[in-house]
Amino acid sequence: MDEQIPVIIGVGQVNDRDEPDKAGAGLDSLALMEAALHAADDDAGGGWLAALDSLGVVDQISFPELGDVSSPLAERIGATPRICYKSAYGSGDSPILLLNEAANRLGAGQIQVAAIAGGEALRTAARRAAARADAGAPSSSDNAVRAVSMRRGPSYRHRYGLIAPVDVYPLYENAGRAAYGQTLAQAQDESAQIWSHFSTVAADNPGAWLRRRVSPEEIKTVSAANRPIAFPYSKFMVANSSVNQGAAFLVTTLKAARERGIPDDRMIFVGRGAAAHEPVDVLARASFIESPSMAVSLRRALELNGLVTADLDFAELYSCFPCVPKMARRVIGWPLHRAATVFGGLTFGGGPVGNYMSHAVVSLVQALRKRGRHGLLFANGGLATHSHSMVLSREPLGPNRFPQNFDYQSEADAIRGPVPPIEESYLGPATVETYTVFYDRDGTPRQGVIVARSTQGSRFLAKVPETDRAAIHWLTDGAREPVGAAGTAVKGPDGDTWWRTS
Repeated sequence: MDEQIPVIIGVGQVNDRDEPDKAGAGLDSLALMEAALHAADDDAGGGWLAALDSLGVVDQISFPELGDVSSPLAERIGATPRICYKSAYGSGDSPILLLNEAANRLGAGQIQVAAIAGGEALRTAARRAAARADAGAPSSSDNAVRAVSMRRGPSYRHRYGLIAPVDVYPLYENAGRAAYGQTLAQAQDESAQIWSHFSTVAADNPGAWLRRRVSPEEIKTVSAANRPIAFPYSKFMVANSSVNQGAAFLVTTLKAARERGIPDDRMIFVGRGAAAHEPVDVLARASFIESPSMAVSLRRALELNGLVTADLDFAELYSCFPCVPKMARRVIGWPLHRAATVFGGLTFGGGPVGNYMSHAVVSLVQALRKRGRHGLLFANGGLATHSHSMVLSREPLGPNRFPQNFDYQSEADAIRGPVPPIEESYLGPATVETYTVFYDRDGTPRQGVIVARSTQGSRFLAKVPETDRAAIHWLTDGAREPVGAAGTAVKGPDGDTWWRTS
């Protein structure tokens, strides 16, 4: 056996449920990372933090004034790593990317001990902002993304409301439903079943944020507690970023772990990973019914480790919104009756922005120590942009050796279909490619937006104003499938393109 093979030896996570009557209470992101690292060190038997050669940190957005916290974090835990850095930004794939990078350095003999950590404290940040009466402070990850995006100036899609993840992912949901041949009711049933399984896992996981089982009926039924967000998603179907959560894990070589006396049943082997990406511009993608990067990432991760789906005892299929695990489970054939999470999903486990998958790593390690052999991690980041998959196992995975190339972008690009040209000024007959409807907090529709195709095949955007009640009803009532339906693009009174149903 290759003694340089990377193994995870310690994991830790923390939930900080600050006191609601104390506005200044609650840990910030840096303190959450510190606490998680100490928990991981304790889990590994102690004494590992001072020996760190590498510290990788998932970028946090809750406290932007902290900047790059990697060096301050190293100082707090008494570490002097030669490699100390943060991810480029807080993307959902960051923890798996950092793990893959650490595994490569371990396999190459460049380092002996690595740590990956992350934490988000949007709950604390919102409380402190409220105490300052700082109405401009973001209270959620979506609001933070909107604020940053709009500072760069409104782009074409921004003018139509497609800014934050919650605005964009429904485009995949609605396009996918039509492509799968589902009715609205059938698609919502699938989402509700997946999410109810998530809540069951979270209920049994001490590290999860919301620990109660929610029935499929509750998840798919709009109510005062489950208000509509962006069609067809309601509150119980979207990531819960109002949390204070931190997670961390320690990785070393098999040789170092054995020399330090780590028992074999505490070590989890790191398998090979695969990553690929979609174009950053969501309108520059071939379609909204699939993700070539996701397909390549998932399939390659299984192939590289000599596994098929039936070999998996656990899977974590990223779950910011239902369309992501729906696409992913269709790629690998993951059954609907099996939970697609080990942590609890981003609604119930908690949605600490880019650091969710660190919690998934922690939970998968804990699960594998108890039973099973193999677990799959699928991470998604950006606006369905970044895909990174990896396998963890209780045993070495075949001839795996590190370092390894995890970049499979060329394969994803090779299977990508043609991208339709954008025609911002198009007016005239067209068909619906996909769509969504945005809602105010009181549940009333605010605006619909349609991604449409002209008669020549070009792509453009059109608004459906909330005053067009008939069109909003047509988009949301499920009586007919709007995707593929004909309409007309007209110039609206605000100068943008509006949609008129035929």
